[in-house]
Parts: sequence; structure tokens; C-alpha cells
Amino acid sequence: MSRIIRIFDTTLRDGEQSPGAAMNLDEKLMVAKQLARLGVDIIEAGFAYSSPGDFEAVRRIAQEVEGPVICSLARARPEDVDRAWEALKGAPKVRIHTFISTSDIHLKHQFRLTRDQARERAVEMVTRARGYVEDVEFSPMDATRSDAKYLYEVLEAVIGAGASTVNIPDTVGYATPHEFGRLIRGIRENVPNIKQAVISVHCHNDLGVAVANSLAAIVEGAGQVECTINGIGERAGNASLEELAMGLRTRKDFYGADTHIVTEEITKTSRLVSNVTGMVVQPNKAIVGANAFAHASGIHQDGLLKDKTTYEIMRPESIGLGKSTMVMGKLSGRHAFRQHLEDRGYKLTEDELNKAFERFKRLADQKKEVYEEDIEVILTEELQTIPETYRLLSLHVESGTGMTPKAEIELDVDGNRMRREGNGDGPVDAAYRTIAAMTQTKSTLIAYVVKAITGGTDAQGEVMVKVEEGPKTVTGHGADTDIIVASAKAYLNALNKLEHWKRKGNEAKINYI
Repeated sequence: MSRIIRIFDTTLRDGEQSPGAAMNLDEKLMVAKQLARLGVDIIEAGFAYSSPGDFEAVRRIAQEVEGPVICSLARARPEDVDRAWEALKGAPKVRIHTFISTSDIHLKHQFRLTRDQARERAVEMVTRARGYVEDVEFSPMDATRSDAKYLYEVLEAVIGAGASTVNIPDTVGYATPHEFGRLIRGIRENVPNIKQAVISVHCHNDLGVAVANSLAAIVEGAGQVECTINGIGERAGNASLEELAMGLRTRKDFYGADTHIVTEEITKTSRLVSNVTGMVVQPNKAIVGANAFAHASGIHQDGLLKDKTTYEIMRPESIGLGKSTMVMGKLSGRHAFRQHLEDRGYKLTEDELNKAFERFKRLADQKKEVYEEDIEVILTEELQTIPETYRLLSLHVESGTGMTPKAEIELDVDGNRMRREGNGDGPVDAAYRTIAAMTQTKSTLIAYVVKAITGGTDAQGEVMVKVEEGPKTVTGHGADTDIIVASAKAYLNALNKLEHWKRKGNEAKINYI
């Protein structure tokens, strides 16, 4: 049976220390309630002594959020511990978390304390906190840069004073996974009363190994991990809750451990924290990044369509995400393209698929990403049942300040190649005048509308025109990353509809709009 690792979420305390990530009281309450739905075991709601706002946030969360233990941070000072208790008292499940540094670097340069003085203060404050609550946690700050023998002495002393959790922080993200695992093993082997407390770890991500360090600690016996949603926190952030939870769940065979996290709530929680803090999740972020379940390679897409496990070690549904996405682009293959169309209700013949896929690949070479609307336009144009009396072969326009716009156009007209040059008031007008002369149309252009189908400077532009000839008005559509080409396509699409109407007469009964 897997052992359960406690999840201590510090998004509302350490996470809020990210520059620009401060939350107001209502936002903290909203996040805390979502963390409860997510299934975290402990919520560090804030640092009660630090400000009236943080005090009130800790108090309200302790009173209103059901499920997790609610914790307040407190420096190893009497006033901090007392203030933490004032914020927590009366609530059903509470913890006081007190800390002081144990590294010589901090004791000498920041605290101006000797080792003996720091140990004595740690014991005094754990004893004081234990007088208020049964659940007391102690952290020796900068533990990974502390002398190991001294660290063991401090941990033994605070456990003796009543600490039920001892948290080992890699405060500046200095340790490597091998070193950190070895440190946890050393604590288990050299602190005589360690079995009376849960070993916790709190890893920072300065060297990008916070999650790896936390997992290494779990392998060596840690029973609690301190982490944040999206890995936010001081400097480069903390260990990411979603990565830890899914790492343990996915590789339960290796770690022999799991958590109480309701993983289906992960995506919702990640988005809430991102929206509240304004800290955008990077697209390639593990588990919750926009690309985490997106597949662009044709080889990967083909494998995924045959069996999900070929390229996905987790189901997107397991984190509350609807499904994987196939990113349609230049690397996509025919199999993925066909499936993409079938998922949207399009059943194409082999010839239709070949035509649409060829057009799709040409467009994909021009754009970074092909959007749904782009594909809709391809289908509209390529599956058009109207015969192409007029087909654009090539178009070249010249336009600019101090010159008359000129268009050079080559058309296929009923199987005959035609080429002509013409002028106009602008590049589109020059193209339209030239096309009108080549087709000898008697129609009148009564509407011309341009819109971007998708965002970005590489967006496809769609052009819609309305053309009138006698009693008949038709609509033409064209799309291309070059708006002049899209304009020519739209005009020729309308002229082809008119020509078809004239040849078929009133019996055609086709809706061209």
C-alpha cells in the first residue's frame, strides 16, 4: 500500500512573496477554498504578524475554510507566535509554523546569534507555540547550508520541545537532488527522536531542481512537501504542487507514495491562481502549461491517434483538462488532418482530402500555427462544387507613394491561359479592373469586406465581396495570408458563381450565399 505524503500548500504565504503577486482578502479566501477542494492537507494562510491584512486573512481562512489544517508562519519571536495564535484561535484545525536560521552564514550576517543562542530560541518558541496548539512545525532556515551535526542537534531539541513536524528548507535552492536526499537520510539516521515528528521539505527553485529535490527527499523518507500552485514564490519560486502530485501519482510504481490531491481540480486551481496573481503560466510548463497536452509533430499525432499511451504518460482528464489537442501546423501529417476534420463532422473523399491537405500544408509553411478558422476557409474553398471557369494562376501588384498601382494577373479561363496588366486607384482596384477586363464581366461590385481570420501579423485575411449582374446578386469568399491575393480569390469566386448561374439558367436553384 502506498504511503500518503502530506501536501503543505504555501501559495498564500510564500507564493504571495513573488513580486507583483499580492492578493487581497477576498482573493485569498477564494484561493483557499479552491485549495480545500483540491485536497491539500495544510494551507499556510499567511504570516499573521507581518500586517493587519495578513492577520485578517489568516483569521478568516481559519474560520471559513473547511478540510485542511490552517497554518500561520511566525518568526522565532514571542510577539510573532502570540500573533499567530490570536489569528488561529477558535478554529478547528490549526498549526503554528515557527522558524530560525541554522546556517553560519545567516547566524553571523543576518541574525547576529551564536549557534547556542539560535538553538535556545528555537526551543523556547516551539515550547511557546506548543502551549497554544498541539500541531507545531519548526523550520531551520537555510538548512542545506548548515553544519549537519549542528542541524541534527537543533532538530532533536525542537522535537523534544514538542514540534510534531520538522521542515528542512533548501531556502536558496542550493542543493542537488543527490545531496538533498542524503541530507534527509542523515537526519533519519542521526536525530534520535526523529520518529516522533514528520519530516517535511521546502525547496526553492533557483537552480531549477525544487521538484527533483522534493522527490529525492520523499524517496529518503520525507512525509510532507511544501509547495505552491504553478511553482510561484520568492525569486525563482517553489516546488510546484501539480508537478509533485502528478509525479507521485504517475510513478507510484517507483515512489510507492501518493497524496490526497484531487488531481481533476489541478487545472482549475492553476488558472485561478494565475488570474488572481497576474502571473502567466509559461506554455511549456509541466502539467498545466498550454502545451503540456498539445501535440504538433506528425509522428506524435499519428501515434497518439493509434494509442494514447504512445506519447502521453498522463490523461489530460486526470488534471481536469478536457482532452489533448492536435496542433495543426507544418509538422502535422495526413492522418491527424483527416481525424481533425472527421472530429468536426467532415467526411471527405480521398481526392477531396488530398486537395485540402495540399492547401493546408502550403498555408502551414506560411504561418506559425494554423487555426480552426483557417481550416474552415480551406474546406469552403477546396470543397466548392461550383465549376471554376476562372482560376487564378499568378498575381503581381506594384503600389506605393508617388506611383500608379499596377497589377499583372494570369488566369486560367475555361482551360486557356491568359495574362494581362492593368492599373487602378490602389492595388485591389488594379487587380479587380484587370480581372474584369480579362473575364469581360458586366457585373458590378456592390460590397467589399476584409477581416482577419486569426490574430497576429501572419494571420490569414478573409475577403467577402458581393457582385451584382442583372437580377442576380452573389457572394464571393477568398482567404490568404496576402490580402491582395485573398481579394482576387473572392472576386473570382463570385464571378464563377455568376457564370455558373448564367450557364445553368434559372433551373440551377443553388444557394451561393
